[in-house]
Amino acid sequence: MNIRRVSHPPKDVTIYKSWDGPGHEDLESRMTTEHIEDVVEIFQTPLTGHYNWDYSSADGRIRKLYRLGKELNWNADMDVDWSQTFPHDQIPMDQNMNPFIGWEPFESMSDDEKLRFGWHNLAWMLAQFVHGEQGALLVASQLASCAPTFDAKLYAASQTFDEARHVEVFTKYLQEKIGIMYPINPNLKVLLDKILSDPRWDLKFIGMQIIIEGLALAAFNTLKLTAQDPLLRDIITLVIRDEARHVTFGVNYLEDFVQTLTEEEKEDRAQFAYEACVVMRERLISTEVFEHFGWDVPAARERVLESYLMQQFRNLLFTRVIPNLKRIGLLTDKVRPKFEELGILQFENLLDDGDIDWAELSRPLYDKSA
Repeated sequence: MNIRRVSHPPKDVTIYKSWDGPGHEDLESRMTTEHIEDVVEIFQTPLTGHYNWDYSSADGRIRKLYRLGKELNWNADMDVDWSQTFPHDQIPMDQNMNPFIGWEPFESMSDDEKLRFGWHNLAWMLAQFVHGEQGALLVASQLASCAPTFDAKLYAASQTFDEARHVEVFTKYLQEKIGIMYPINPNLKVLLDKILSDPRWDLKFIGMQIIIEGLALAAFNTLKLTAQDPLLRDIITLVIRDEARHVTFGVNYLEDFVQTLTEEEKEDRAQFAYEACVVMRERLISTEVFEHFGWDVPAARERVLESYLMQQFRNLLFTRVIPNLKRIGLLTDKVRPKFEELGILQFENLLDDGDIDWAELSRPLYDKSA
């Protein structure tokens, strides 16, 4: 085992498969076991844990969500048909979502370059899912220790396994089906650092269960509609089932707890939620792909921001977050104008995840009708 410690995440794009084109390293063809190393970055956290000596269930909703997690477990090796292969000579995403159609730097590319761009863009998106799910894995493991109630500890433990499975399945798809791995987006890294290193357990709940998981759930549902690969859609369907439980858990658990906070504490959490949303809006721009293709990054970023379609897409990803923040009491009078400036306050009266749809969450694992 070779462990290399670094002070910041790697910035290079890793190419696993030679199909990406001439001049790119094919790691798969030259890698042996002695080449494998774990690249780790240390983070420190003043985590305060809780024993819980009352083993009775105090919240039937949380315990039921925990039981559903056990019943609906899936295995990335056995429950996913990896024999499916989407052809690499086809663009893997619906091009109606491409903000660069009609933009000169993109249109001047050859068809082969446009194809490569499409695969790199999908690889970037899925890599951010991998990095975010690893963050969720680490946060869930922290919550198993620091959540004060017995039911929350059980659920956090089950969520830790869910998140490990998500990291596994997206990593396998990236390595075996695409062959490209992008580094973590700096904006996502900033938020994960804050959540992991903050000593307050409830802030971890807010940052992960409400903001990151809520955005991921909306992004997964969008990708399920726009991805062309049936295998990727199958994977996303399985992941969505888990994520829906995670968000529901967060809303139900925090709804009661937030009411015990002082007004000052509520405002502090509300401001954090707002700042997290600002950071995550920026994380949705694939600047690392622009850099890889040698584009003018500020110009490409501006193109995305000016695109009406992408503006609507970025906003729609908050359709779960804003109603849930309102439900748990963190859409306060002080932060409401700030959310309105972002253009996402319009979603506050949409359906939140506080009222549990047990029939939906209990659907059989292989029911693909949804």
